[in-house]
Amino acid sequence: MYERFGKRLGDVLLSAALLLLLSPLLLGVALAVRLSLGRPVLFRQERAGRDGRPFTLLKFRSMRDGPGEDAERLTPFGRRLRASALDELPQLVNVLRGEMSLVGPRPLPMAYLPRYTPRQRLRLRVRPGLAGAAQAAGRNALPWPERLELDARYAGRVTALADLRAALGTLRILLSGRGVSAPGHATMPRLDSPATHRAAGRSTEF
Repeated sequence: MYERFGKRLGDVLLSAALLLLLSPLLLGVALAVRLSLGRPVLFRQERAGRDGRPFTLLKFRSMRDGPGEDAERLTPFGRRLRASALDELPQLVNVLRGEMSLVGPRPLPMAYLPRYTPRQRLRLRVRPGLAGAAQAAGRNALPWPERLELDARYAGRVTALADLRAALGTLRILLSGRGVSAPGHATMPRLDSPATHRAAGRSTEF
């Protein structure tokens, strides 16, 4: 009952309430991004939603436009924005629209779909989320195999208690300031092949 009806109802009510209550903060962050990085204020990228369906994820920008690695384009303002997780707040709109949930696996780029093992593809049976089991366990500092396994376990059995634990754990990680980036990367290394999951190429904006 919770997974089929209660979870979505809670997402709608809570995301609408949070958008209303946090509207001054959202406007303040938008203004800060505009003054620090210029236009556009929002970062948009196609990500894989439930069952692998694409949707446009919304975030506040934290990087300058132009060439260069992510670490070079990430400004001190952007680093602070990411550490606070305030850049994720526009995703409340994604939640309200039904593209995301407040709790679930983090939405990843569409290009990663062919790289999942059958076990890891279980993460796609639920809506991606703002908070999640992998976020609560270490955020971006968690290696890919562990992160995807936690997502698969969560998707295998969605309960109100699991959502509460994931939400509180994610909040604890955010308040501690841990897990903002993987060691040696601006954010998180790109997902490599399922056989190795080694870090490859540039980081990606998570």
